[in-house]
Amino acid sequence: MEPVAEAVEFLVITGVSGAGRRTAAHALEDHSWYVVDNLPPELMPQLLQIARDRDFTKVAVVLDVRTRSAFQQLPAAFAELGRAGVLPTILYLDASDEVIVRRQESVRRPLPLQGADRLLDGIRRERRLLGDLRARADVVIDTTDLNVHDLTDRVVELAAGGGPDRIVFTLMSFGFKNGVPIDADMVFDLRFLPNPFWVPELRPQNGLAQAVAQYVLTQPAAAEFLASLRQLVDTVLPGYRREGKQHVTMAFGCTGGKHRSTAIVEEFAGRLRADGLAVTVRHRDLGLE
Repeated sequence: MEPVAEAVEFLVITGVSGAGRRTAAHALEDHSWYVVDNLPPELMPQLLQIARDRDFTKVAVVLDVRTRSAFQQLPAAFAELGRAGVLPTILYLDASDEVIVRRQESVRRPLPLQGADRLLDGIRRERRLLGDLRARADVVIDTTDLNVHDLTDRVVELAAGGGPDRIVFTLMSFGFKNGVPIDADMVFDLRFLPNPFWVPELRPQNGLAQAVAQYVLTQPAAAEFLASLRQLVDTVLPGYRREGKQHVTMAFGCTGGKHRSTAIVEEFAGRLRADGLAVTVRHRDLGLE
């Protein structure tokens, strides 16, 4: 009996120029992925067949606006991949306009759709062209505040997720005063809980400290919230698995991102792990990254 060929993991890397597509591609190449840059979308089914013929099990394609009008072929290409039994994971990289302008000016390269206009004009054209891909992305990473090493770590972490039925949850704490993260699938506002900031002995600490965590988690509303949240995860999991989604980012915000959100994220991550789910944790505004 011939051995059964191993399933192919197929990842699409996309996003605006200057957001880190090349860094993501290099990170995957360094971890044994076969990466093709700037492939016309209509060739993705042929690439899948080549991967199967050559026993490549991890394949990534960088799709961006350099292919221009070829983006019209994306729906048909994704449909053909689906008929071949593969649901590609889409990783979308984004960053603020200001950061992209700064990065592009540092390398002194125009954007593909900039023409004779300003960098901002080129960025806005890219965002319009990439709108559908961003909407259907499985994972969005905001690289505004990430350096090359941070982004590499995030990409490798996501790419190591596992098989088609395994979902990795990223739980992120953040502070609303610093902005809502753009790379979250779900956002929860924890400002309904009493704020440890107003307790003098707790103010200098954060949600990783036992005293702060106990203060937050012993609130009746916190217990009710965590129980309801666990039910929510059970509700959406079957649908996510059916749709082939492998990564879910849940963001929990409080005023500064240091007390309530941090404590809730740590507690909920422990509960999900205890139930056998894969979880990673990020504390965006805690100053640990």
